[in-house]
Amino acid sequence: MRTFGEFKLKTMFINVLNRRIQIIENPDGTFLYRRDETSVLLPKRGTLKILPAPAEGYGVKFLMVRFKPEVALPPEEVVTGYTTAPVDVVVKSGNTLIDRFVIGREKYALYGERTIGVIARYHVGEFTSKEPDEIGIIKLVLRNPTSDWKLVGKVVIPIRNSVMFYSDTKAYYPLIILTTKEPYEVNNTGNPPDGMLKPTHRAEPLPNFRMRW
Repeated sequence: MRTFGEFKLKTMFINVLNRRIQIIENPDGTFLYRRDETSVLLPKRGTLKILPAPAEGYGVKFLMVRFKPEVALPPEEVVTGYTTAPVDVVVKSGNTLIDRFVIGREKYALYGERTIGVIARYHVGEFTSKEPDEIGIIKLVLRNPTSDWKLVGKVVIPIRNSVMFYSDTKAYYPLIILTTKEPYEVNNTGNPPDGMLKPTHRAEPLPNFRMRW
């Protein structure tokens, strides 16, 4: 069953992981959107867009994914793989945002030192060679340009205003490149991990982020 994309208005249920959206046609031809305690009256004509969004939650700027197990990179090696990630969901009627919500468990952690750190959305994932069968996915390139072995225990990704990509049933962050030259540098490329995916809006890269802790 389709989760993301554009839906023609009609009476229906749409399940997005642990959340359920209900559309009800009224006798006058208008429609009522319902999700938990949220309700919005919609016009007689039009469509509804259900799209993935970066896991900003309460307004954080970063997503921190901790790898379990950690990943050891040989010298001058490039490895491409995948990990799972949390996503938020936005709902639009035309170009108007009518709802935004979190799916799955919502976790946060302090990134950095106690006095100067920032709160980040937090997730524990496994770095794998094959794409996981989960709703939220990150395709990640790990680059070790040095002559030493490097250990990657986490990746901290800038996500504020990031584009997302989607299929009918999955949400994807842009391709992420982590370079293990001190300090580790993370590049949210803005590029799709797969050319067949649809973007949520115009894709642009975000400034590189240096992981200092």
